[in-house]
Amino acid sequence: MFRSTTFALLLAAAAGPLFAQQAADPNGEFRWHDSAELSYVVTAGNAETNTLGFKNKTWKKWERSAFELNAGGVRAEATTKFAVGTATSFDIEEDKNLTAEAYYLNGRYDGKFTDHCFWFAGAGWDRNTFAGIDNRYTAVAGLGNLWIDTDRAKFRTDYSATYTKEDDVVDDPTFDDAFVGARLAYSYMHKLGASTTFNSDLTVDDNLEDTADLRANMINSVAVSMSKRLALKVSLQLLYDHQPALGSFDLFNTAGTNIGTVTDELDTLDTIFTTSLVINI
Repeated sequence: MFRSTTFALLLAAAAGPLFAQQAADPNGEFRWHDSAELSYVVTAGNAETNTLGFKNKTWKKWERSAFELNAGGVRAEATTKFAVGTATSFDIEEDKNLTAEAYYLNGRYDGKFTDHCFWFAGAGWDRNTFAGIDNRYTAVAGLGNLWIDTDRAKFRTDYSATYTKEDDVVDDPTFDDAFVGARLAYSYMHKLGASTTFNSDLTVDDNLEDTADLRANMINSVAVSMSKRLALKVSLQLLYDHQPALGSFDLFNTAGTNIGTVTDELDTLDTIFTTSLVINI
């Protein structure tokens, strides 16, 4: 039920602007924009790995409203080689393993009260199996302030209520998988020169039914334009979970024999460093 409601909200947010009554735009100021980030690393031979990362942001602004849709993900695989047979007669075989997997999709619709105060609503989904999250659905609604809005700098803050439904990879019977929360966020952009732009985004979520269940997502990035359409970008993302999900781990005895599995809390902090090519449309 919650999944259907979440995606209905997301669809409604996307469709709302299409039916809004807006003034004519002869200069194309309110056209649709899209920015895609692509990164791919592959090695072959003695070491075989491949990592694919992508992000995409589609947005449009009207005179008194705005809409954006974000999607992204990262997937990494590594191939290990091992021998099968005896010390004098053996074959080399390969085993491909997934080493990282995370995806997200979210959207929001903003409406102005004044030039510096707005409301917004949105919904999202994310998956990070190595952090223990199989599916997490979130609906959000709140208010915000636009403190700086110039060509060289922009800064806004958001304050919102959330509803989250979370399905973990390893079930934790002590965890309530559906809860109401509160979210604080900021978004900052500053142009450091004619071709360099710094961005910083922080989102902090708290579970109001268990306030120790605090999560944060911070992304800092620097992009250098090569042309009107292309840029190179480096970014550092920090994902923090004060009460991380459970993970399942193979258990080996002192002789190296697998004797089963155990569960334990995963790490509280994930760090993702990315270099990518940005395509702006």
